Amino acid sequence: MDCIIIDDEATARAIIVQLCSNVKDLNIVADFSNAIESIKFLNQHEVDLIFLDIHMPAFTGFDFIQTLKNPPKIILTTSDPKFAIEAFEYDCIVDYLVKPILPERFEKAIIKARKSNIQKEQKPVKVTSKKDDAANVLYVNIDRRLIKIVISNIYLVEAKGDYILIKTEDKNYTVHSTLKKISDKLPDSTFLKVHRSFIINVHKIIDIEDNSVLIKKDVIPVSRSNRPELMKRLNLL
Repeated sequence: MDCIIIDDEATARAIIVQLCSNVKDLNIVADFSNAIESIKFLNQHEVDLIFLDIHMPAFTGFDFIQTLKNPPKIILTTSDPKFAIEAFEYDCIVDYLVKPILPERFEKAIIKARKSNIQKEQKPVKVTSKKDDAANVLYVNIDRRLIKIVISNIYLVEAKGDYILIKTEDKNYTVHSTLKKISDKLPDSTFLKVHRSFIINVHKIIDIEDNSVLIKKDVIPVSRSNRPELMKRLNLL
């Protein structure tokens, strides 16, 4: 199995490398001190297993998992035992190892990962449908007139009480509606709700800094719960 290690502590990474060297067919292809760098790697390479720490600066192990569209099998390696119940809510997590990791316990985790990979290969592939992107226009009711808006021209939608503000490349529109209603009309592949009051066109992002994005001249906040999905949408280099 091809594996990567993600842990902000160099000593912890070295220990896992040593443990892996004692197990047949485990191939460590890379190790990372932070999750962001590993996302860039995974955009270009496939692996079978990830050894993942939970507590890391800025981007936790759980944040990282949520960025992965089709995550490989994951073994959590942590000094904190209190997240075990939360961990197994994720189908991709096959075991939870508490540091210091004993060799016998490590080998049991690898056996679980191998069994899980076999079961995954035997399962039929499910095809999930997404919203149809073919409808490329949206009609809004303004002053008893139906105004046509080209969806690809929309770069931002903001909730303002009982109204929403739709910003496009050409013009802004204030419409009596809710963020939920317009969200149902916009294609998932292009638009993302990044905050309870904002939906953005991810293709129009100019810059990202900390917990905000810049679109045109608008600085839009990104909530912590929506940040993993935003990171997953980005084509990171």
